[in-house]
Amino acid sequence: MGNKRICVPNKKEAPLFSWPWEDLNNYKYLLYGPLVSKVLYSIYKEEINNVDTWCLHILTLFVLRAFVHQLWIIYSNMLFLNRTRRINQQGVEFNQIDAEWHWDNFLILQAIVASLIYLSFPSLANLPIWDFRGILCCLVLHIGISEPLYYWIHRLLHCATLFQQYHWLHHSSKVTSSFTAGHATFLEHLLLCIVVGIPILGTAFIGYGSISLMYSYLLVFDFLRCLGHSNFEVIPYKLFEDVPLLKHVIYTPTYHSLHHADMATNFCLFMPLYDKLWKTINTRSWDLQNEISSRTKSRVPDFVFLAHGVDIISSLHAPFVLRSFSSIPFSIKPFLFPLWPFTFMTILVMWAQSKTFLYSFYNLRGRLHQTWAVPRLGFQYFLPFAAEGINNHIEDAILTADKLGVKVISLAALNKNEALNGGGTLFVNKHPNLKVRVVHGNTLTAAVILHEIPQNVDEVFLTGATSKLGRAIALYLAQRNVKVLMLTPSTERFIKIQKEAPLDYQHNLVQVTKYQAAKHCKTWIIGKWTTPREQYYAPSGTHFHQFVVPPIIPFRRDCTYGKLAAMKLPDDVEGLGSCEYTMGRGVVHACHAGGVVHFLEGWKHHEVGAINVDQIDVVWKAALKHGLNPL
Repeated sequence: MGNKRICVPNKKEAPLFSWPWEDLNNYKYLLYGPLVSKVLYSIYKEEINNVDTWCLHILTLFVLRAFVHQLWIIYSNMLFLNRTRRINQQGVEFNQIDAEWHWDNFLILQAIVASLIYLSFPSLANLPIWDFRGILCCLVLHIGISEPLYYWIHRLLHCATLFQQYHWLHHSSKVTSSFTAGHATFLEHLLLCIVVGIPILGTAFIGYGSISLMYSYLLVFDFLRCLGHSNFEVIPYKLFEDVPLLKHVIYTPTYHSLHHADMATNFCLFMPLYDKLWKTINTRSWDLQNEISSRTKSRVPDFVFLAHGVDIISSLHAPFVLRSFSSIPFSIKPFLFPLWPFTFMTILVMWAQSKTFLYSFYNLRGRLHQTWAVPRLGFQYFLPFAAEGINNHIEDAILTADKLGVKVISLAALNKNEALNGGGTLFVNKHPNLKVRVVHGNTLTAAVILHEIPQNVDEVFLTGATSKLGRAIALYLAQRNVKVLMLTPSTERFIKIQKEAPLDYQHNLVQVTKYQAAKHCKTWIIGKWTTPREQYYAPSGTHFHQFVVPPIIPFRRDCTYGKLAAMKLPDDVEGLGSCEYTMGRGVVHACHAGGVVHFLEGWKHHEVGAINVDQIDVVWKAALKHGLNPL
């Protein structure tokens, strides 16, 4: 998925740059096959020897170390917890996510090295569980050998030749994260194996080694590497004021970030002491650390899209859960189902907190666009007793945006449900002095759907015909002399819409009450959930346009199905690294895009309630003018 690495143009790949198993892609995990087979076979035979125990330790460490990196990436992307202490304000983009996709290659390498070490020194399998003397010995070896060795290897990698051949890859990541810690060439991780191995093996050969030391050293090593590469400050500066010696003992995310900004400084592994000794410490290190760790406010967004969850499984597509998974369009994967119970418990906690949270962000033409999310799932919007609580959430988000100085807040699909709050009119009427513009974005949604319909179509079948979108689509098509079969049992609501059309076009609107009425119509516009049985009334070759949430399930193989109305953001968008639900990269739902257009145009009116049919073409042209493109 995506690019495996960023390549330097016109550069011949240096020896040991690539990983030996690079062409295997995700099949690389089969390299663990022999270890897994050995452990499973020994369990089956109920005969576990030293070899089996060593294999089990290697596999367990792989899982635990990967989990450490994943926990750091989860917390790093929880913008609602750490946004004020972010170091680099730019978001992680798709190209960086693709480049770091195989960040865990080094774990496979170290597993292979560990296996080879055991084959060379089988006595290591006899290590005790615990030996206190080993901790002191390991610390001495780490501080006295590993730290200075890493410092000089790292500094050597920054010489012109080696940097251009190898180390540029690590620095190609614009925004550091825990996955960036593992993003380097094969040669660099071979060298890192030496740095990591010296304290563990040295302690073992001296006679003070233990299993607990091996686990604790590797996990602490990974923890500190992730800490340094995280893009937010976690260590309060007051700690260094109270204990000044700590400035030489432990680095911080800010300290390491300066190495990526000024590559001639801050080379240390974990201890700034060695930068101090060899005069490569960045003079801004602790002032900047103080500034960032003390920060209490973050940049105010200019535009906010207020989203909501769809279901428990799709909530795992959030950027702060699985970064790589969220960077591709959502689809149900087998690995998601074991996570369901934990996800459900997490969602219960978020419901109890009852606070809107910052979900993701991107920059467009120097303006900050954020997505906030209401901690509610799709089915809750259809529970009558939940309506008041949901509206309170939405109202709170709007008032917060107004207080902060946000220019436009756009409501996602169910957050502007007509039955819930009248398409946003509830909030505008309740708070007439709002400075923030409330936008449902449905005018552009209608425009996208209408421009998908071929010009030569003379008849369409429309479900959800009396909804906000259904009404606007019907009236627009009627004025194009398209016959619209409006599925609705309510004659009163149909007549009300029909009377809105100019007198000369009212005959183009026809009420129907059954799906059978459309058995000869090949253009269906779905605005209400349609069952498989109802879909089978469509003739072969029908195309299903849709604006229903969630989208209908494509059962008919002899028909085609459109996706939810969407538009691609302009090419100059920055910091975007997650996909919006099932949409592709850089693509957002039309209502989201409608809010963006409203903001870019600087319109001062609220876009709530019924859609102004006369504005459909105006909004469409404005979207194209600003570089938003239909799919």
